[in-house]
Amino acid sequence: PFWTSAGTDTGDCIWALEGYAASNADPINTAFGTEQTSTDSHSGTANDLDVGPTSSAITIAGTPADEDQVFFQIYRDANAGGDTLTGDAKLLGIKLYFTTDAANDV
Repeated sequence: PFWTSAGTDTGDCIWALEGYAASNADPINTAFGTEQTSTDSHSGTANDLDVGPTSSAITIAGTPADEDQVFFQIYRDANAGGDTLTGDAKLLGIKLYFTTDAANDV
């Protein structure tokens, strides 16, 4: 995650990401896969760019297949015991790494 905070707190922020793949005619109001988290400390300087570490691999729920639509949900897990940032965290973006299984994957 790429994020920031307007505060000067140096606490940890926990970001969680989970995903779900749907094929034609599949329901889209279903459970996401198991979340993975990334924990990062704020720099302590207001509005600095913070870049969290890469999370563990995410398992996409819904039996992904070619041509599926993949939905992602990302959120701050502020209720987790390790999230100690007292101010608001602002998500600026994420970087996704993904594995392909053929040279012509699009």
